Amino acid sequence: MPSSRDLGVLLVRVGVGATLVAHGAQKLFGWFDGPGLQATADGFDALGFHPGRGNAIAAGAAELGGGVLLAVGLATPVAGATAAGTMVVASAVHGPNGFFAQKGGFEYSAILGLTAVAVGLAGPGRVSLDHLTGDVFNRPWMKVLALGAIAPASMFIIAQRRKALGAAAVPTPAETPSSTDA
Repeated sequence: MPSSRDLGVLLVRVGVGATLVAHGAQKLFGWFDGPGLQATADGFDALGFHPGRGNAIAAGAAELGGGVLLAVGLATPVAGATAAGTMVVASAVHGPNGFFAQKGGFEYSAILGLTAVAVGLAGPGRVSLDHLTGDVFNRPWMKVLALGAIAPASMFIIAQRRKALGAAAVPTPAETPSSTDA
């Protein structure tokens, strides 16, 4: 008989997992009134994620795949880390808008990411595929490895974006006024 803790973790896993699946499906397939892959790729390009299509596929797949794995409780540390890493990057994009989501801030992505990390740390509970498979994909070392990779992987992607945005802001020689124009 599952405990109240198991049922609580199940509800959190399914709720956050389904939300992530929906967001990934919006990006990749245009489902749930989403933009679809091409519009997402164009948006990612405009935000400084180059190449836009590759980054759109990676973000959509991380949300969709991480969400499915969280919802069913399989490879929970990897699922939590995958979802959290994507949400760290999303939070960095929304960070300049402040905290609250209604102002375009990072509140929503931050809470999804923190919840994914919490589930990755706490484990999926007994009502999960991890439990049914004897936790083959939910070992303590996997938690350390997967959750430890969130910060460096996310920071790398954020740094690449900043580099791309910085390069875009630097005027080309044709745009730079010459000394004869003065």
